[in-house]
Amino acid sequence: MTDIGTAELAPSQTSTRPKGPARWWALGVLALAQLMVVLDATIVTISLPFAQRDLHISDGDKQWMLTAYTLIFGGLLLLGGRLADYLGRRRMFLVGLVGFAGASALAGLAQNAAELFAGRALQGAFAAVLAPAALSLVSITFTEARERARAFGVFAGVSAGGAAIGLIAGGALTEYADWRWCLLVNTPVALLALIGALVFVIKDVPVPRTGGYDVPGAVTVTLGLISVVYGFSRAAEDGWLAATTLGLLIAGVALLVAFVAIERRSPNPLLPLHIPGEINRGGSYLVALLVPIAMFAMFINLSYYLQVTLGYSSLKAGVAFLPFPIGIVISAGVASALLPRIGPRPLMIAGGVLGIVGLLYLAQLSYGDSFATSVLPAIALIALGMGATFVSMQTTALHQVEAEDSGVASALLNAAQQVGGAIGTALLTTISVQVAKRYAENNPTIDHVVARAAIHSYNVAFYIGAAFFLVSIVIVALMIRDKPENLLEGDEHAAVMAV
Repeated sequence: MTDIGTAELAPSQTSTRPKGPARWWALGVLALAQLMVVLDATIVTISLPFAQRDLHISDGDKQWMLTAYTLIFGGLLLLGGRLADYLGRRRMFLVGLVGFAGASALAGLAQNAAELFAGRALQGAFAAVLAPAALSLVSITFTEARERARAFGVFAGVSAGGAAIGLIAGGALTEYADWRWCLLVNTPVALLALIGALVFVIKDVPVPRTGGYDVPGAVTVTLGLISVVYGFSRAAEDGWLAATTLGLLIAGVALLVAFVAIERRSPNPLLPLHIPGEINRGGSYLVALLVPIAMFAMFINLSYYLQVTLGYSSLKAGVAFLPFPIGIVISAGVASALLPRIGPRPLMIAGGVLGIVGLLYLAQLSYGDSFATSVLPAIALIALGMGATFVSMQTTALHQVEAEDSGVASALLNAAQQVGGAIGTALLTTISVQVAKRYAENNPTIDHVVARAAIHSYNVAFYIGAAFFLVSIVIVALMIRDKPENLLEGDEHAAVMAV
């Protein structure tokens, strides 16, 4: 998910409200922008091997095509929501669209790895402005209960389907056009949304400013996360005990500690610490951080396995991922019905167990295996587990949050998922590169040594991913204590913010 909510505005805070069909056209514009933001986290997954080849990107650095986007996006989401509140949601929505269009063009036209990664980072920065503004505009455009529910249902559907659409669109564009169009396609889409926003989206009155933007907090948390992730990445080239690797990791941890200290003393903190301090919410945020570490690494390793090892076309590889979102939709529906009856803990534990079983099954890959027998069952199991996990995790993360804190609570949940994905991509890509290299060095005479080394490295990554699922189960068992009856008390606003 890439949604951030803000406190609902009173009618007097909005200068204009669209009438009749205009507000539904506005919803279409906002949903289009949301789709673009969600889609961009996965659309480059299929095209990554081709971009790596054309721009001569090393194996250790390839993950930055994904990580540069998700890390900056996650690191700046809290600040993006604050900017939308103070400077105006429509204004920041327009700024986000223009910036996203330009950043996409820069990344799509990149002539080297540095330009590509810089473009992806800029995409993430402007997405962090765009996402909170979009959901806030939905909130103030639709105030009647029934229409509001329909509007958020549409927004949720777009968010849920974005990942699948990204994989399929990325495969089609890579196969029939060029990998660059996976990035360039955002520019005309963003400009189309910009025109629609100027015509249909309401002009809002910003929230009265009561404090600063907590720039020190935003700077320290973003630099800290970048330092940690880059430290994992450098380990692939320099080794885990190298001065550069240790220096980056130590600096990153120090900056994150400084961020906590700043938030404790700031009169207007970017992240009020009482939000993750409640045990149920804290457990949910930890799960939101850990689960994507396994999930993003699974996506990138399977993308290479399908295209490089099995020789799938880009489009076929994208379609091969379809069982994953389908399984999530099915299991999310079941989990939504069961949640009020049995509570979040059993569902989250069951989801983690299915994730472990799926990754352990996937870790048995060997040279000559087929997709139908060795990959498809694992994807189905993991998807069924993730639907249950995400529904329960989101509900618990936003449960009993005060209305004025609902936006930052939703932002923190989304940021945890984005940062977890960035860390997982960097960490497990680094480990995979080192494992493949050692396997090839230790088995120089076997046939198809390169393919076998790659498969072995994927299997190691899948085992590590299963370990992260196991840790998440322990956290759920110890920290998630909400009872089914508690979920029905005063959570109408939280349910909206979870969309």
